[in-house]
Amino acid sequence: MPANSFGNLFCLTTFGESHGAAIGGVIDGCPAGLSVDINFIQHQLDRRKPGQSDITTQRKEEDVVEILSGIFEGKTTGAPIGFIIRNNDQQSKDYEHLKDVYRPGHADWVYEKKYGLRDYKGGGRSSARETACRVVGGAFAQLLLAHHGISIAAYVHSVKDIEVKKHYTQLDLSTREKNIVRCADEAIALEMIKTIEAAKAAGDSVGGTILCVCKGAPAGLGEPVFDKLDAVLAHAMLSINATKGFEMLEGFASTQLFGSENNLKYSPDNNMTSDGITAGISTGDDIVFKVAFKPTSTISKPQQTINTQNEVVTLEAKGRHDPCVLPRAVPIVEAMAALVLADFLLLQRSTRV
Repeated sequence: MPANSFGNLFCLTTFGESHGAAIGGVIDGCPAGLSVDINFIQHQLDRRKPGQSDITTQRKEEDVVEILSGIFEGKTTGAPIGFIIRNNDQQSKDYEHLKDVYRPGHADWVYEKKYGLRDYKGGGRSSARETACRVVGGAFAQLLLAHHGISIAAYVHSVKDIEVKKHYTQLDLSTREKNIVRCADEAIALEMIKTIEAAKAAGDSVGGTILCVCKGAPAGLGEPVFDKLDAVLAHAMLSINATKGFEMLEGFASTQLFGSENNLKYSPDNNMTSDGITAGISTGDDIVFKVAFKPTSTISKPQQTINTQNEVVTLEAKGRHDPCVLPRAVPIVEAMAALVLADFLLLQRSTRV
C-alpha cells in the first residue's frame, strides 16, 4: 500500500501541503448508488477547521470541499471520488525564521534526514492540515456506514489531568458539540477549557485523550492474524498527527486485573464493559477505544533546539497554533474509525459464499 493511501477496498489517497495551493484526495472503492449529503461532509470539515474558537489556532480557512468526480445526481457512481480543499490563509512569512532551525517535537529534522530537504513553511506534508482530507474521506465512509446502521461518536475524555469519570453509557454523546472543547460532560468541559486557556496564556500547550464509540457494527468484522480490527484501528489512530497512544477501552488498566476479572469484560452481550472486539474480530457490541494526544509541540515559550549547523540555539516560535489539538481532533478520530469500519464492512462481503 502506498504511503499516502489508507484502506484496501475502501481506499483514501491524500495529497497536498500546508502552504500549497490546495490539499485534496481520491476515494476509490466507494460503492455506486450511495446518496451523498454534501452538507454533512462540509459539517464534518467545519468541526475540524481552524479558527473556530479561542482555544484553537486562529488561522482562517473556510475549508470548503470541492467534489471533482465520482458523483452524479447526488449519488456515487462507483468511479473514484476526487476532491480538493483550497488553502486561502497561508502566512508563509511566519515561518521564515525556521528556515535553518529545527522545531522541537516536529518532523523538521527527521524529514530532512529522510528526504534530504524539508518544507519549513508550516511543515509541508507533515502538517496536520493534511487531516482535513481524512475528514472528507471519513465523511463518505460515515455515509456508507449509516446506510448499514453504524454510527461513530468521539469526545474529549481528558485534558492534562482533567478527566471524565462517568462511563460513556452514562453520557449523552450528542452534547459534545455544545461546548468548544467537545467533551460530553458539561461540568468537566468547563474545567478543561480553563486548563487550555491557562496554557495558552502561559505560551504553553496541553494534551489529553479522546474516547471513541462505534455503535451498530455487526459481529465478524476483522481479519485473522495481521489485520485484526483492533490492530488496524491502532494503525489508523497512530497515523494521526500528535498521537502517542492507543488502547481498547481500559487497555492498560486491564494489566492490573486477574484473568477471572478481565474475562468478564468479554462475556457475550456485556455492553457495559466489553470493548467490542475479541481475537481481532468485532462482537456486535459497541467498539470503544481511546487515543492519546501529546501537548502541541509548537509553543511561544523559548525552547532550546539545534539549527542546520548543529548549533544549539533558542527558538521562540511565531505563527498561529493550537494550545490543545483535542477539540479539532475529535472529527479526525471519527473519520479514521469510519474508514477502517467501511473497509472491513466491504471486505466482509467476500468472506462467505
